[in-house]
Amino acid sequence: MNLARRPPLEHPLADVFGRAVDSITTALHPDTARHYRGTARKFLTYLAADHPAVYSVDALRRDPHILGWMASLRSQAPPLVTASYINLLISLRCIFHELAWTAQLPGLVDLIRSEDIPRVPQRLPRPLTIEQDRVLQQELSNRNDLGGNAFLLIRHTGIRIGECADLSSDCLRSVGPDQWAIHVPLGKLKTERLVPVDSFVCEIVHRLRFFRSVDVVPPDGYLLPRPHSKEALVRQLRDYLHQICAAVDLPTRIVPHQFRHTYATEMLRSGMSFSSLMKLLGHSSPEMTMRYVEIVQSDLQHEFHLARSQPRHLAPRPRSAPADVLVTGLDGAIKAFRTAQHVFEMYRRSLQDRNSRPFHRLSNRITKIITQIRALEKLEKPAEIGH
Repeated sequence: MNLARRPPLEHPLADVFGRAVDSITTALHPDTARHYRGTARKFLTYLAADHPAVYSVDALRRDPHILGWMASLRSQAPPLVTASYINLLISLRCIFHELAWTAQLPGLVDLIRSEDIPRVPQRLPRPLTIEQDRVLQQELSNRNDLGGNAFLLIRHTGIRIGECADLSSDCLRSVGPDQWAIHVPLGKLKTERLVPVDSFVCEIVHRLRFFRSVDVVPPDGYLLPRPHSKEALVRQLRDYLHQICAAVDLPTRIVPHQFRHTYATEMLRSGMSFSSLMKLLGHSSPEMTMRYVEIVQSDLQHEFHLARSQPRHLAPRPRSAPADVLVTGLDGAIKAFRTAQHVFEMYRRSLQDRNSRPFHRLSNRITKIITQIRALEKLEKPAEIGH
């Protein structure tokens, strides 16, 4: 339910918290502002139910008010996921920091401490299994309706569901002879990009344009019709996917973002470089891209055997002289030391960032030994002449 449609919260601190939220979210995204307001509403609802005697900000205490609220969050049924719990704590802490400044109550800063916020859980990639992907794509193709084509577009471009809802009617752009790309407007990370597509995706876009042309929603420049708002469209798409999963008897709960993980993993396995995949997904850091791709044992086996079959990363081995032309005497000794020096240098380069100072000292000693051997050559020549 949209928070804007809820009745105003009847609590003595509602106006104080509302002004703090307005101050914090002045330059933030509307979705972020809604999250702050929702956090304030949750906390004040808890106070009204469990601590109705709290009428002012200076009456707030870490124990029992804040610790009690955190305990109530952890005891929710169904349980609150760790990421949502973290977001609520961080948002409420920001509100307290703002109130500490505006109300001149520095003690509010200590109500929620850093140690109260758990570590962010490691998010593992969640691509669809091969069978799930096959069944879903088959069902989406068979239905051939607006929702089915929208999810096929998401699956074969890796765009987010919110980005799909923002696509314009002319999102398909020509970037060369028989080369096409989808223009993805400013999205989650405030970036826009062109996603290369093939003829199959071009056909999906044409079908979506047809569905848009016969829809009762007046033209507004978007590829997908919005019944009331973007949020309403996204909810409709999510509900559509749940219906599809129920129709094909999938045992797990599939969410739209798994299509994006599946696309990223597919592109990486097809040979796309990691830097290109990062740009294709619209990520700002390699760490974010690593959360999207799944590397299983079969991928490791393939990459290992490919690397061994093309060992370009290995240092070349020094060529040794054949046994029948083995150089003897001082010249042979100098050649042997030169070979040893080359082997040590190649080994040192393979160590990358490790400490190479001992190898430099060893190389200098070998150079001094060779210099002394050459000095022996000069001593031998006068002796041979005198003889």
